[in-house]
Amino acid sequence: MNRMLQSLRPSRRHVSRGLVCAALAGALWPVESAAGRRGGPVDRIVVLKSKRTLLLQRGASTLAAFPVALGAQPIGPKLREGDSRTPEGHYYIDGLNPQSRFHLALHISYPNARDVRRARARGVPPGGNIEIHGMPDGYGRFDAVAFGDWTNGCIAVSNRAIEAIWASAGIGTPVVIRA
Repeated sequence: MNRMLQSLRPSRRHVSRGLVCAALAGALWPVESAAGRRGGPVDRIVVLKSKRTLLLQRGASTLAAFPVALGAQPIGPKLREGDSRTPEGHYYIDGLNPQSRFHLALHISYPNARDVRRARARGVPPGGNIEIHGMPDGYGRFDAVAFGDWTNGCIAVSNRAIEAIWASAGIGTPVVIRA
């Protein structure tokens, strides 16, 4: 974990509990399922890892762009559980968690069939629980990108950004993550 993150307050206990994608959240997904809120005014979410940018798109138009923080090892696709990489590929929102340890979280359908095949070929688990989320509780005034890349593979945005994304996307919204 980034040294700057470890030096922040409110407490070291809070940092160790709150600044990684929620390992236990896998048991909670989806909080809102396909029977819950669907769709939104965007056609897709596009994440450009090299530009550290998340785009909300409808048709040929980009409606909004937000800076992002990625996994602590951002170069290349996610290869296995615990590699701290953000996946690359085509996914969709498959869960919404308003009770997240982060300020709102949208769960991404990682791993897809390609990710599973790649991990099996290496004899490793693919991992999971990849989210687009805001800041951990207690860090709301900080921008997610102020710390560099700090997640375990998730896509972190500011709390204002996650509120806009939350209002614009829903279950089934495609998510494209590019290098």
